[in-house]
This record gives sequence, C-alpha cells and structure tokens, in this order.
Amino acid sequence: MKNFVFILISCCLALLGCKERPDSGQDKQALAQGGEPDETQKPTASLKIIPIEHATAVLEWGETIIYIDPVGGAVAFKGQKQPDLILITDIHGDHLNVETLTELNTEKAKIMVPQAVADKIPEEFTPQIDVLNNGDSKERYGITVEAIPMYNLREEALKFHSKGRGNGYVLDLNGERIYFSGDTEDIPEMRSLRDIDKAFVCMNLPYTMTVEKAADAVLDFKPKQVYPYHYRGRPEVSDVKKFKKLVNQGNQEIEVIQLDWYPGEDY
Repeated sequence: MKNFVFILISCCLALLGCKERPDSGQDKQALAQGGEPDETQKPTASLKIIPIEHATAVLEWGETIIYIDPVGGAVAFKGQKQPDLILITDIHGDHLNVETLTELNTEKAKIMVPQAVADKIPEEFTPQIDVLNNGDSKERYGITVEAIPMYNLREEALKFHSKGRGNGYVLDLNGERIYFSGDTEDIPEMRSLRDIDKAFVCMNLPYTMTVEKAADAVLDFKPKQVYPYHYRGRPEVSDVKKFKKLVNQGNQEIEVIQLDWYPGEDY
C-alpha cells in the first residue's frame, strides 16, 4: 500500500512539472527531429532608421549601429550612438567626407568601401577597412553586406559614375534585406534584385536617374517597402510625391515611405 501511495504522488508531481514548463513549438520540432531544444535562440532585433541628410543615414539594429555615407561633420551626428559599421558608397563629397570620419569616434568601427574610396582615406584607418568590389560580400557583427554595382546609363551622365567604381549595398540583418542604391540609374543589377524588404532608392538629376526610371525599376524588383532618398539635384528637387503615385499605380502592395532627408527645407 505504501508503495502504491509513493508511486501515485510521484506521478502527480511529474504532471505538475510538465504544466510548469510547456514545450515551445521549436522545442517540439527539435525533439521530433531527434535533436535538443534550442536554448540559444533570441528574438530578431528591431531596426530603427534615422535619416541624417541626403544620402546619410544611421541604422540601429538592436545594439549594432551602422552609419551610411557619413558626411556633415560630428555635429550632424550629435546624439547618435558610436558606429560599429560604416558603409561608404562612392568618392563624391556627399558620400565620402574624410573630415567627418576624422571627427567621429570610429575606434571600434569596421569601414566597408570600394577600392576607389579606400584610396582616398588616410592610412590611419587602414586596419579598419574592408574593401568590397562589386559582387563581393563580407560579414561583420552578424550582418552580411553585399556590394551591388552602381553606375550611370545615360550617355550624358557617364562621366558622373563609371561602372565598378562605387557600391550600392544589400545588408542582410538576420534575414531582413536592406538595399541602399548609392548613386545609380535603373541598372540591370538593381532590377534583378530579389527579396528586398526595404529599398533606399536615389532619384536626382543630372547625377542619377529620373523619378520615372526609379519607379519603373522599383516595380521590377518589388521591395516590400521603398524609401526615396538622395533626391535633391541641380537645379531642381525630384518630385517624390509623383514617385509614390507611379509606384502605387503599378503595385499597391509596395509601401512608399517618405522620411525627412532635408531637415529645415520644405520638400
């Protein structure tokens, strides 16, 4: 009789223990496959996008901070967190500014650049630099960065951006794919992109492309969201409202998001 009572109490305690620690769906899947429950999996970090100006942005991905084309001096980044990763697309002054790199605290940052940019950065930064040519990729801080071509197509604009000199970038943030076009026209390499979650697409004349060309390219590669940026040209500013209209006329599922890339100016 005593043995029976002991066994009964043990079974009740075991059942209570099961209720206190329910298996997650992932643990059940792991056990079904003959493996162990995943004790290390963490939630995907959220992405915060901070426009600075024109082509310059800060991305906060969890605890990892990414600067895109930092220009404007340290004052432009007042209040921003220290960068872990810096991406520079081209040699032009609205993308590469050595004074800004020197003024910022970049001591812990890796700097990804095309060779033409690396050639213009002081030697003191050499240990921090990863050179990526078009088509290259590199992983830093859990982020895979792929260098995408950026160049002009129009005959009258070929002098601005030659093929192979600069990089656009696709960042893979644990499966979320972010594209920065850099200075480009609607090149085949842009149109053939796939599975892009957020696309930052330039549109300014005479240096890059028209609103119409930008919208047509976006309709080709179908990002989930598109952010018009780098849209101030000479002498005029591109019509981003028209860009949104063209994109949504062609595909209502693409969300066009307008951020303030020119603070203090009415665009």
